[in-house]
Amino acid sequence: MAAIADDAVASLARERVDHRFRGLPPDADGRTVGELAAERRSLFTGGFTTPVLTLSAEALDHNLVLMERWSAGHGLAFAPHGKTSMAPRLFQRQLDHGAWGITAATPAQVRVYRAFGVRRIFLANEVVDPAALRWLAAELAADPDFRLLTYVDSVRGVELMDAALRETGTARPLDVVVELGADGARTGVRTEKEAEAVADAVAATGTLRLVGVAGYEAEIPDADAALVGAWLRRLTGLAVAFDEAGRFAGVEEIVVSAGGSAWFDTVAEVFAELATLSAPVLRLLRSGAYITHDDGQYRNKTPFNRLTGEGALQPALRLWTQVVSRPEPGMAYLNAGKRDVSYDLGLPEPQVVRSARDGSLRPATGLTVTRLADQHAFVSVAEGAQALEVGDWVGLGLSHPCTVFEKWPLIPLAAADGTVLEYIRTFF
Repeated sequence: MAAIADDAVASLARERVDHRFRGLPPDADGRTVGELAAERRSLFTGGFTTPVLTLSAEALDHNLVLMERWSAGHGLAFAPHGKTSMAPRLFQRQLDHGAWGITAATPAQVRVYRAFGVRRIFLANEVVDPAALRWLAAELAADPDFRLLTYVDSVRGVELMDAALRETGTARPLDVVVELGADGARTGVRTEKEAEAVADAVAATGTLRLVGVAGYEAEIPDADAALVGAWLRRLTGLAVAFDEAGRFAGVEEIVVSAGGSAWFDTVAEVFAELATLSAPVLRLLRSGAYITHDDGQYRNKTPFNRLTGEGALQPALRLWTQVVSRPEPGMAYLNAGKRDVSYDLGLPEPQVVRSARDGSLRPATGLTVTRLADQHAFVSVAEGAQALEVGDWVGLGLSHPCTVFEKWPLIPLAAADGTVLEYIRTFF
């Protein structure tokens, strides 16, 4: 059974290149994406216009292999969060590297996943919209191989879900997990007593089936290893209590899920302590940002900083931009700004300069982005820094991949020498 529809992914290569796709060579208009990829153009001399976001082929492959090996080695199934990239080609690679399925945050994202044939989806959110629930029920009814799990965290939410699903008349129940939250965090029940009430409400329906518990540890206020570990033990304790009470009777596997990109080491540690339950346990990790990593938020927070000897993720995103103005000493202005890069969790980081005169590369020593306008980056040039000229290309490292991908509908995937190998289509 294919994990994703190969024909749907292959169809992406037949899309025509045009004005919708920033940064691509203007002379490529009218070609298909596949035809352009086959030309193996150089990012620097092949007609690409700045700014242009790129993905590193080598870093991407490295990160896929590392997390496949790491999660399997720690007894975890893996459903990486697809909201990071919303890119079916990357979903396919993640599934090819052992992912159990793909995590979504909204029904709209699930619709994209289903359009490309993803068969296992963990919807890590509450869904109370009747129209969305009816669509989900229709997808489940139409495809017996489609598996969907979603959150519940309130009795009222269960009532709304049940009412919408009963209208569809579907005989197949929707699998749900009770979400555990934390005081001051995001969604999820706050107490075990509330969790029991939600579980009782699910059991009283014929449209929902309780299959596990889940949550997201990174939203715990002032999270540290001790707080995250204590919360995770509450989560696994809830799974044990539910199982002992017979709440998972008839379930073929019990789902226990957590794990963003900052604390998956603690998730693995606590999940390994989970006692044997009445059915096999699917210990499901949901980290998403790992696939590209970054040069800011996740560079600082990745568990691999603590997991010495277990590898390291590599940043795969780089925005290439150009110096367009040097109107005063000590300042340079690049032709990329808020419309092109993420800035919610840190400003871009100048990393490399490519000379417009001879194509030589050098480290961007002494350059700092101090602020962004819509279409410009303000760059401070330290005294003594090597001369930076109008026309030079500057490669920026970026922080927080989730808010970079959404700005770019078609992204060149380039080898280390600048050869563009393929193009990654996103759907935001």
